[in-house]
Amino acid sequence: MSTVPAEALPTRAPDVRSYDEGAAPAPLAPSARLLPSLAAVYRAQLSRARVARIPLLFVATFQSIGIMVLMRGVVDGGSEARAVVAGSTVLVVAFVALNLLAQYFGQLRATGGLDHYATLPVPPAAVVLGAAGAYASFTVPGTAFTAVAGSLLFGLPLTHLWILVAVVPLSGAALAGLGAALGLLAPRQELATLLGQLGMSAALLLGVLPAERLPAPIGWARDLLPSTYGVEALAHTFDPRPDWAVVALDLAVCGAVGVISLAVATWAYRRAAVR
Repeated sequence: MSTVPAEALPTRAPDVRSYDEGAAPAPLAPSARLLPSLAAVYRAQLSRARVARIPLLFVATFQSIGIMVLMRGVVDGGSEARAVVAGSTVLVVAFVALNLLAQYFGQLRATGGLDHYATLPVPPAAVVLGAAGAYASFTVPGTAFTAVAGSLLFGLPLTHLWILVAVVPLSGAALAGLGAALGLLAPRQELATLLGQLGMSAALLLGVLPAERLPAPIGWARDLLPSTYGVEALAHTFDPRPDWAVVALDLAVCGAVGVISLAVATWAYRRAAVR
């Protein structure tokens, strides 16, 4: 066993710096950027709800198909048939993006789930947009199937159904923003569920029924519903010669409403996360 001379040993303890209470705290890590955060939240929400995807699609699609079958006995064709098919198609989006998202955010707020997201270095807009995009993505197969089935049921042309590529994301953004705002602003989870159900019922009654058959005050309420402009854009494409300027205007209004509703939902998220 080797020995070390006493002279080689340290004569005093190493210098330990005392903690300076007045020192500035170390800077926090920078917040994640919007797009990577949005992609991460979107993937997480999509994988989380993957188990419930098939039941959600079945319920939303079956509901819209059933409404069209019932209306087939009342409506023969023309503008009324176009309104029924377009409204039933967008109703699939309303069921998931508005109703279920309102319930989801209401549950998050009631159970303290927002605290988890509040601790993550992600922008509030990424949380809202990621969840909204994931829920709206569930509606794509259902809306396509409903539009094709309704067109065949009422004898409408299938030529311009490619417009769903624009109608679904724009209507989904507008309705998802509204659903998230309702869920985050509702003081109780039960009220968030009720508001989501009422919003979906409004999309059903004001979207599926032909506009010319509605009284004037209800028609004004229809103009305030975000999904109305998606319904109108899709309904115009069933015409023999669609007026694409009108379709583009409806889609532009739907997109503008979507931006506003998502901005309101982001503000509601910030408001709920700090309480």
